Amino acid sequence: MKSIARKILYYFFQGLLYIAPVTLTIWGLIAIFGWIDGLLIDYLDTLLQKHIPGLGIIVLLVTITLFGFLGSTILFKPFMAYLDTLLSKVPFIKLIYTAIKDLVSAFVGQKKRFTEPVLVKVGKGYELEKIGFVTNKDLSFLGVPDQKVAVYLPHSYAWSGNLFIVPAEHVQPLHASAAEVMKFIISAGVTNLEI
Repeated sequence: MKSIARKILYYFFQGLLYIAPVTLTIWGLIAIFGWIDGLLIDYLDTLLQKHIPGLGIIVLLVTITLFGFLGSTILFKPFMAYLDTLLSKVPFIKLIYTAIKDLVSAFVGQKKRFTEPVLVKVGKGYELEKIGFVTNKDLSFLGVPDQKVAVYLPHSYAWSGNLFIVPAEHVQPLHASAAEVMKFIISAGVTNLEI
């Protein structure tokens, strides 16, 4: 009887292992889609006098793409530069605006930051190493000596991490794709790197 119960439990966990990643991904996409679609749906339903599912997200994607296009034109650039300068000067808004702007540009902007995956020795005399990304090699603006670099160490199964200032000699470059290394870290090392 115990062996049957063990087999059933084993098959249950195997099923969970197969279903959970797909289900959670689909659920996450549906939740995000529903939230974004819900932002515009009431307005669009009133405007069109008809409910069209998914129209809110299409309008949002087109609007974001249009802003990207307009922001890169000569006519719109001065306005965006003025707005950027204005938002960067307002005391409380400056903190939030610049942090979000820097975070987004670190992933998708021209000044991508998570492009140098490295292996970092955590302390002298220890065999413990962590995988991270060099985000800044010149810390002179902080008064930090040239021999140190800023390394971001992401947490597994989270979108957070820690920034460490470490001696440059403790940092060893990894010869792998930055995206694959990030996936490896986020999955706590269970995803194999596709080099």
